[in-house]
Amino acid sequence: MPTVVHDVNGPFKKATFGMGCFWASDALFGAQPGVLRTRVGYSGGTTLDPVYKKNYIMRSFDSDDKGQSSNGDVATNASTANNREDHTEVIEIDYDPKVISYEDLLDFFWNNHEYGLTTIIKRQKSHRQGPFYPAEDYHQKYRLQAHPWLCEALGLTPELLQTSHTAARLNGYLAGVGKEEDFDKDMIKLGLTEKITSYIRKHFQENFGGNLYC
Repeated sequence: MPTVVHDVNGPFKKATFGMGCFWASDALFGAQPGVLRTRVGYSGGTTLDPVYKKNYIMRSFDSDDKGQSSNGDVATNASTANNREDHTEVIEIDYDPKVISYEDLLDFFWNNHEYGLTTIIKRQKSHRQGPFYPAEDYHQKYRLQAHPWLCEALGLTPELLQTSHTAARLNGYLAGVGKEEDFDKDMIKLGLTEKITSYIRKHFQENFGGNLYC
């Protein structure tokens, strides 16, 4: 039986983006070549241990391979309405800079962020980077967790939902995100059974090009 590839070794860098609903961004970034791991959470606010229902604003920032911001600033597209707390829904990404650059990720962010879908009153300015707080377990790989038998078959624990390379990739493919040629390569490299591969392919094809609801 194939061994599922959860861990990938080698140098990597971190980038963190806020682009609206982190369920959607987790799927979008997870299926990009060069993205190794993803986790969703909150950042930029002043309160400790933020929770989902209190987070409404969006930010993005770059960080180096130690997880520190390369310039200390956070570029913000933020809604001023309903922000009961000052934290941001964000996705933290580990990526291989030899495969995908931060500039590529930033272009992907601007091409897919929800600026036009959020409230009318917005502002753009720079904020200091804050600590990253992982979101509750049920937010991690939300699309993948909609298939409980698959999570069990892959041996996914709450920790692996934040650290598994396979979980990041499949969370995107199940939502119909990514390119078919990348999908075909990953189905071989990730150590998946024929049953799992067929199941994911079916959902990838059915959802391809659809809207990422939140």
